[in-house]
Amino acid sequence: MPWACGVAAWGELVQLVAGRDVTCEARDVDRYGRTVAVCAADGQDINAAMVAQGWALAYRQFSNDYVGQEGEAREAGLGMWRGWFVDPWDWRRGDRLVAEPVKRPANDNAATQCLIKGNISSRGERIYHVPGGAYYSRTKISPAKGERFFCSEAEAEAAGWRASQR
Repeated sequence: MPWACGVAAWGELVQLVAGRDVTCEARDVDRYGRTVAVCAADGQDINAAMVAQGWALAYRQFSNDYVGQEGEAREAGLGMWRGWFVDPWDWRRGDRLVAEPVKRPANDNAATQCLIKGNISSRGERIYHVPGGAYYSRTKISPAKGERFFCSEAEAEAAGWRASQR
């Protein structure tokens, strides 16, 4: 099921730094003028901790320092790696999950679930909603009303359903 992994990551960061002295050392500036930094909480590398716990990704454009921790978190299915997500830099560009997930969990069990919601509107329209879509989180499926889940957009369209506004 869809989840707000960014909100979960933020919560983990808050817990990691709560009550600790945080210092940051600027390393670079990205193309939007944002500072790229290495930060520490009472001497502990926050970046390394967040990546190692699966709540952040190595920012390879600026450094390969955390690539090892990212690989270990991915293999262990930690943090965001428990589910599917869009890389943060792609999310900021507007990319969202569609029929096929951008990332698959390490334990691929969840990847076999069909997550596209097919619901029937009050006017009788058959509409499908993809994870990350505008109405996905508030769409409830009632099999008793003929609503169902699909594994791909192609499957939904072949069954006569149309895409929701995104």
